[in-house]
Amino acid sequence: MKVLIDADACPKSIKELIFKSSLKNKIKVFVVANSYQTVPASSLIELIVVEQGPDVADRWILDHVGKSDLVVSQDIPLAAEAVDKGALVITPYGRIYDESNVKEALATRNLLMELRQGGQQLGTQKPFGPKEREIFANSYQKWASKWAIKS
Repeated sequence: MKVLIDADACPKSIKELIFKSSLKNKIKVFVVANSYQTVPASSLIELIVVEQGPDVADRWILDHVGKSDLVVSQDIPLAAEAVDKGALVITPYGRIYDESNVKEALATRNLLMELRQGGQQLGTQKPFGPKEREIFANSYQKWASKWAIKS
C-alpha cells in the first residue's frame, strides 16, 4: 500500500502531515506535481515531477495506483478512476471517496460544471484552515491505522 498525492493543489500542511505519518508508519509516498516541490530526504518519499499540461499528474497517478492505495486529491474525475482501481481517495478537506459515493460526487460535479458553463453563478469552496486540516487528519489516520494492521 502507498499514498499518491496530487500535489500541485494540495495544501502544504496536508503534505507535511502525510510525510510525518509516512516516516512513522513506513508508508511509501509519491508526491506527483507539475513543478518541483520540497519533500523530506527519505527513501519512503519520492517526488515525481511530470510534464506541464492538463491531467498529466492525474495520468501518472492512475498509471501507478493499485488496490488498497490512498490517493490525496480534490479532483473528482481522478477520484472516480482511482476508486475503480480499488483505491481510496481523501480530499485535503477530509472527504473520503470510495465505491459507495464517488459516482454520485462525479455526477454532481458534472452537473455543477454544466450550470457554470451555462452562466450560473455558484458558490465557491470554503477556504482551507485548521478545521479542515483536522478533518483530513482524522480521515487519514483511519486509513493509516488500517494499513498498519494489514502490514
